[in-house]
Amino acid sequence: MNENVLWDLKADRVNELAKQDKRVDQRALDEYREIKITKDISENAEGSANVKLGKTEVVAGVKMILGTPYPDSPDKGTISVGTELLPLASEDFELGPPRPQAIELARVVDRGIRESKAIDFKDLCITEGEQVWVCFIDMYVLNDDGNLFDALGIAALTSLLESKIPKVEDDKIVKGEFTGKLKLSRKPILSTFAKVGNKIFADPSLAEEKAQTARFSVSTSEDNYMCAFQKGISGGFSGNEIDHCIDLAFKSSKDIRKQL
Repeated sequence: MNENVLWDLKADRVNELAKQDKRVDQRALDEYREIKITKDISENAEGSANVKLGKTEVVAGVKMILGTPYPDSPDKGTISVGTELLPLASEDFELGPPRPQAIELARVVDRGIRESKAIDFKDLCITEGEQVWVCFIDMYVLNDDGNLFDALGIAALTSLLESKIPKVEDDKIVKGEFTGKLKLSRKPILSTFAKVGNKIFADPSLAEEKAQTARFSVSTSEDNYMCAFQKGISGGFSGNEIDHCIDLAFKSSKDIRKQL
C-alpha cells in the first residue's frame, strides 16, 4: 500500500477517536508517553544525553569552544543550537543541507533555553572583549515517532545540566581537565500540543501529527515563568485553547523536571 495512503488512513483513525476523547495508544488527551533519560552517553562531550519519548529517540551533546565575543556584548559568551535529522530516523529524512524542519526544531529549543535566562552569558566570558565560551548544543534524531520538539528540548537541557567547563591555560583548552559545572538558574521544559479536530493532544505521536491542523509549543520554568512559545501549521487556536495548553504545560513540566 502507498505510504501516503497508509498515513491518511491512520490520520482518519486519529480524527475518529478524537471525537470520542480517545487516542490510538489509549492515553488521556493530556498524558505524555513514557520518558527515559540516559545521561553522559559521550566521553567527548562536556555533557550529553539520550532521551526516549515513547518510540521517539534523540541524543544531544554539549561542546564548549573558545571564541571571540560579539562587538555589542564583549563580556558575554553564547549558545549555538543545531539539529540533524538522520535518515535512519525516518524515511522522510535525507542527507544534505538542513531542512526547514531541522532549522525550526533548533530555533525553538534555542529560544526556550535563551529566553528562560537559564544561562547567564556573562558566566561564559573568560577575558572581556577577547575570549568567551561558545556553548554548542548538537542534537540528533535517531527515531521519529512524533513530538521531536519536546524530546530534543529535554535532551538539550539534560546535556546542559551535566556539562562541565574545560580548564583554559595560555588561551588553550586543557584536555580532560575542568574548572566546574555549567551553572543553570532555571530548567526550562518545552511542551508541545497538537490540535486534532477541536481537541488538544499533549505530546502528539507521529500519527497524531499527521492528523493535526495546528501545533503549539511553549517553554516553561519551575518558577512559573513562560519563557517562549511557537505556533506551527496553518490552523489556529482560540485564546481559551492557548490558555489550556499553557496550564497543561506547567503541570506536565513539573513531572518531567523531576527526572532531571
